[in-house]
Amino acid sequence: MLNVHNLTVSFAGSDLFSGITFKLNKGDRIGLIGKNGAGKSTLLKVISKDIESSGGTMAFDKDIRIGFLRQDIDFVEGRTILEEAYEAFEEIKQLEAKLDKINEELAERTDYESEYYHDLMVNLNDFSHRYELLGGYNYKGNTEKILQGLGFQREDFDKLTDTFSGGWRMRIELAKLLLQNNDILLLDEPTNHLDIESIIWLENFLKNYSGAIVLVSHDKMFLDNVTNRTIEISLGQIYDYKKPYSQFLLLRGEIKEKQLQAQKNQEKEIKATQLLIDKFRAKANKASMAQSLIKKLDKVERIEVDNDDNAVMNVRFNISKEPGKIVVEAEDLSKSYGDKHVLENVDLLIERNSKIAFVGQNGQGKSTLAKIMVGEIAHGGHLKLGHNVEIGYFAQNQSEHLEPEQTVLEIMENAATDTNRMRVRDMLGAFLFGGEAVDKKAKMLSGGERNRLALCKLLLSPFNVLIMDEPTNHLDIASKNVLKEALKQFDGTLIVVSHDRDFLQGLTTTVYGFKDKVIKEYLGDIDFFLEQHQIENLREAEKRTVVEKKPDTVKKAKQQLSREEEKELKKLKNKLSKIETQIDDLEKEISEIDTALEENYEVVSAKPDFFETYKLKKAEVEKLMEEWSEIEEKIENCS
Repeated sequence: MLNVHNLTVSFAGSDLFSGITFKLNKGDRIGLIGKNGAGKSTLLKVISKDIESSGGTMAFDKDIRIGFLRQDIDFVEGRTILEEAYEAFEEIKQLEAKLDKINEELAERTDYESEYYHDLMVNLNDFSHRYELLGGYNYKGNTEKILQGLGFQREDFDKLTDTFSGGWRMRIELAKLLLQNNDILLLDEPTNHLDIESIIWLENFLKNYSGAIVLVSHDKMFLDNVTNRTIEISLGQIYDYKKPYSQFLLLRGEIKEKQLQAQKNQEKEIKATQLLIDKFRAKANKASMAQSLIKKLDKVERIEVDNDDNAVMNVRFNISKEPGKIVVEAEDLSKSYGDKHVLENVDLLIERNSKIAFVGQNGQGKSTLAKIMVGEIAHGGHLKLGHNVEIGYFAQNQSEHLEPEQTVLEIMENAATDTNRMRVRDMLGAFLFGGEAVDKKAKMLSGGERNRLALCKLLLSPFNVLIMDEPTNHLDIASKNVLKEALKQFDGTLIVVSHDRDFLQGLTTTVYGFKDKVIKEYLGDIDFFLEQHQIENLREAEKRTVVEKKPDTVKKAKQQLSREEEKELKKLKNKLSKIETQIDDLEKEISEIDTALEENYEVVSAKPDFFETYKLKKAEVEKLMEEWSEIEEKIENCS
């Protein structure tokens, strides 16, 4: 599908990466990993042809279709969510317009024998077949399924995209890409704006994706569940292994260990040979032997060990003072945004040193409650902070509030106090802003760098209660690991809003599940929360409503069926099973025809009576579906 050879990208005379070579094959699901600034997003932009490389070549298969989820997107104002999502079907929409125009003409014309009328009918037939092959009769239903999978409600579909935040707009863009059936899918941080339920849904979708995927993500669990290959960009080079992330780490560690051992053995041999050369060089009768050894040594190919970029943040969260036993107490708390009620009648009691995770679908009030706690927004009911409580707050969009024209150093110095101003440079160094990096303007920083700076700035204020809303967005895996370890060592009270399951594992001891304006407490970590729902997909758990009959009731109901009724029921079930088999067989045949048409439309469609046969199969499926529905209804009535 794609052959990349000796690819190099340079900025201001310095190579971001150089000599990169790899192949992308159908079925590859690549996790593209590396530190912030290593060049992951840049590589995706080069593959998508958004930017040009500085050197090297890329060879694509003919007519390859590439879909790219960028971190920055533009939307046309005035479209509803559904209208924007339908933009994924460019050819289908064009055909709809052509078919509408033809049907309008046919309704008005009466010259049935004319050549023009005949041409209209031919075009109508051709366009109709093409429309059907492209999925024209199914695309609206598929669109609704994808949008719901990504967290939208049906009542959202007719709302304008202008009224939604950037995170929700990103979901619409992702939905469009998933609907397009591209050959290559390039995804840059797709989980950043998704809640846990939507992430699990996306995992399952991507596992069954037929094309190739190149995925930039810092979510370890997402990478392990989706990818089958890992490419790491480190210090301008790539390391490519056909393993998901966790297995890649183990394998790369083993390979590096072998490289170190081989290098050590080689150095011993080289040292021994050098000693012989020095010994023989002084003797006239051994000079030729010395020269022979020198030539042999020159031909030795030195074993190199893969270089690692091991620079990580150095973070420590200290409490300012000891607070009282109760840090937050809420009674009958409520919050509405216009007609939308987010929280209702919430009672809450958070004790000192609690470690709590806020989990739930977006829009359920997690960030709202965090903002209420820090006094950022008004609310109904009562909320009281405990004695000596000092809150440190990391907002979800914290990094967006950095003054773009100020340098890293200026931002820190402006936020510092007299007591910690002298430590600003040391603090920045601990967050990997050393040397000239402190003079970079905020607008020039990557998403991960902005997040690191916002975390560093947070430490300038005293706190003993730490509320963090999506702190891992844009942070690379190494930085996330450091942040998690620092939070585990934090002696104060921690409240973290996060969709990152791996980050939450082992970090918190209590989970607050947000759903339908109320909050439910789970005394365990994220794994316990998932186990309580008995499924990994939280969306299914939130939508499921199981009404089970008591065993006695079921038994009694079965006893009331007569022998004739039981016989009829069995007959209906056998007939239903037979129809289901027929439908499956027909749908497989239709799917094979669709695939053949996509690969070679002209040859396949030229066969005698092809479209008539194809249409008959479709009609037969519809007929069987109606029959299946009727029998299913009879079975329900009999039961």
